[in-house]
Amino acid sequence: MPDIDTNGSVRTVTIDRPEARNALSVDDLEALEAAIDDADEPVIYLRGRGPAFSAGADLNEVAALEGDRDRAADFARLGQCVARTIEDAPAVVVAGIDGPARGGGLELALACDVRVGTPESTYGEPGVSFGLFGAWGGTVRLPRVLGEGDALEFALSGRSIDAEEALRIGLISRIDDDPRSVAEEIATNETDALVALKRRIRDDGERATQERREAAAFADLVAAHADDIDALLE
Repeated sequence: MPDIDTNGSVRTVTIDRPEARNALSVDDLEALEAAIDDADEPVIYLRGRGPAFSAGADLNEVAALEGDRDRAADFARLGQCVARTIEDAPAVVVAGIDGPARGGGLELALACDVRVGTPESTYGEPGVSFGLFGAWGGTVRLPRVLGEGDALEFALSGRSIDAEEALRIGLISRIDDDPRSVAEEIATNETDALVALKRRIRDDGERATQERREAAAFADLVAAHADDIDALLE
């Protein structure tokens, strides 16, 4: 079950199964979804307890799905739902990745708005080596983040990469010894501007619609912050 802690404008959600490298069961996924969905803070910092960010799906539960296609599909859909909750949250969600992010753990990180890895972080989709693949939205988000070519090579090889390569191919945004500091940096900004920016950048409408929504959001912010803008001119 995740541990939740709030400090100012940042809610820290910690995946808290270090003895299982923060692998996620059905109960863990449901609790994680609630921890994200209930947040009122403008920034959520998602991390793992101990030496791993998350090993992904709990393989004991995956093994129990053998021969039951309906339950297997339900398990995949639950992971997808959690990833969508992260992606669609009004809050900016920052993944702080220290140690391995594997399979479903990496897929949940892909749903976050910002991914920051420590120098010791590593990344991989190893499921292909034993006949599976991550099904928590990774096949949708990975090419969107990396581009199709790098996404295919990364996923089909099943290899793990270090933080430097993850930064080079765009899988993470920064390498930092203290990823939480990035969440705190983002939280110093105006909440309504953060919400508007996330919504606009995540907008998948056609271009003219996106531009119309962008202009409307800008106008709303100008109206809301007229005094702040005037102060900048003094």
